[in-house]
Amino acid sequence: MNRRDILRSMGVGVVALSCPTLAQNVSRPVSRFSVGACDWSIGPAGDIKAFAMAKEIGLDGVQISLNIKADHEHLRRPDTQRTYKDAAEKAGIRIGGLAIGLLNSIPYKSDPRTEQWVYDSVDVANALGVKNILLAFFSDNDLRNDPKGTQVVVDRLKAVAPKAERAGVVLGIESWLSAPQHLAIIDAVGSSAVKVYYDVCNSSDMGYDIFEEIRSLGKEQICEVHLKENGYLLGKGKVDLPQVRQALDDIGYSGWLHIEGAVPKGKPMLESYIENTKTVRSIFV
Repeated sequence: MNRRDILRSMGVGVVALSCPTLAQNVSRPVSRFSVGACDWSIGPAGDIKAFAMAKEIGLDGVQISLNIKADHEHLRRPDTQRTYKDAAEKAGIRIGGLAIGLLNSIPYKSDPRTEQWVYDSVDVANALGVKNILLAFFSDNDLRNDPKGTQVVVDRLKAVAPKAERAGVVLGIESWLSAPQHLAIIDAVGSSAVKVYYDVCNSSDMGYDIFEEIRSLGKEQICEVHLKENGYLLGKGKVDLPQVRQALDDIGYSGWLHIEGAVPKGKPMLESYIENTKTVRSIFV
């Protein structure tokens, strides 16, 4: 290596040393991932105090609920949206996503009220500056072994998908279904606005090879990811997080990783989530 090559190789380091801010940027590359948590995991669903709690935990954002059992309107009201935006700004915490968990008890596959909720959720997402909406398909909304209910969901998604496409918003299906079953629904709808909201714990519980599923779905079909354990801290249960990281690296996924559950019996939520957040950052950030 000649003198010119040596100076060229040292150039970044010399400039960085003379500029502390640049030095910090060089040594700490920007992560592809943002770390959030579901509002129903760090407090009651639909509670605006989730932003202050997220700040105390050290999260980047909160995935918030469109509505709750006691208030079907909730974030569909512009004044409530403004209140949430103000609370997020005050806490320095981002609104990391939108979810309609109430679909588990008031099913999208059968209750006509839910069509308007999903339709309105696209406008809410736009107003709050988020791109992904989680549609929950568990409990009363479970699609397993329900071809009739699945067809209703396909038809309803077909109706709302053009609006979501125009808005640049994605409707993410989170369910007990396998990757091929999810893809069958996505193909039937035929819209880029419908994707999979991938929960590594749910899929592990179903016995799916989550690493193969992540790779087969790819970043084109996974809109967002839940990192979850039932009854364990993250990294202490069944989900191999380093392997999840490798699979997400392989498909080039970037975006939100929302922590859900992962509170051992008898352990306080706040203590658990501070620990969970540290674990996620040590592996993904």
